[in-house]
Amino acid sequence: MCEDCGCGDSELVPVEIHEHVLSDNNSRAQHLREHFVEAKVLAINLMGSPGAGKTAVLEQTARAFAGKYKLGAVSGDLATDRDARRLAAAGIDARAITTGSACHLDARMVHDALHHMPWRDMDMFFIENVGNLVCPAVYDLGQAANVVALSVTEGEDKPIKYPVMFHKADLVLLTKVDLLPHLEVDVSAIRDGLARVMPDPKVIAVSGKTGQGIGEWLAWLEARRP
Repeated sequence: MCEDCGCGDSELVPVEIHEHVLSDNNSRAQHLREHFVEAKVLAINLMGSPGAGKTAVLEQTARAFAGKYKLGAVSGDLATDRDARRLAAAGIDARAITTGSACHLDARMVHDALHHMPWRDMDMFFIENVGNLVCPAVYDLGQAANVVALSVTEGEDKPIKYPVMFHKADLVLLTKVDLLPHLEVDVSAIRDGLARVMPDPKVIAVSGKTGQGIGEWLAWLEARRP
């Protein structure tokens, strides 16, 4: 890279690459994907910044689908199981994945968690990734779709500042829209940024507090069930 960009790094050492650094993860992810497809379980990788509202959206989802679909989830966090306990209280069969210092989940972590869950009995399985707009976008987890929660409180420039995350998103949930009357945020600027980085821009404005937009989100999920 340094030879290409011309920074002239004197410590540059050539390394011959024989295998992609993510090859093991990708193999595990494909293994997971095959299992999900065979069992007809819709797997969703839900990503977003810390505090973007991922857990709140899943709580609303669980309440809306109660008695209709069986939901499961793993929730990634560096140090606690608080989000997993919230999901369990909402009716989701949930497990925590405590990563320590890792800023993302990988396929091995998800695979190991599934050994302790009746995942084949589920209709939908949510992978609530570690709060981060960088690393989670790189790791395939065997999901059918990538969803990114983007809060209106994060500002208007996040899509263009973190393009890889949004480029790989099948859907963006614009969260906490109930706060818009109290913020100086131009939603059209957020949507414009998303349109610039998403190959097929799809945005649903939601509120985990009021339930706004949750119906559209549920319909999006149901349309993707195997």
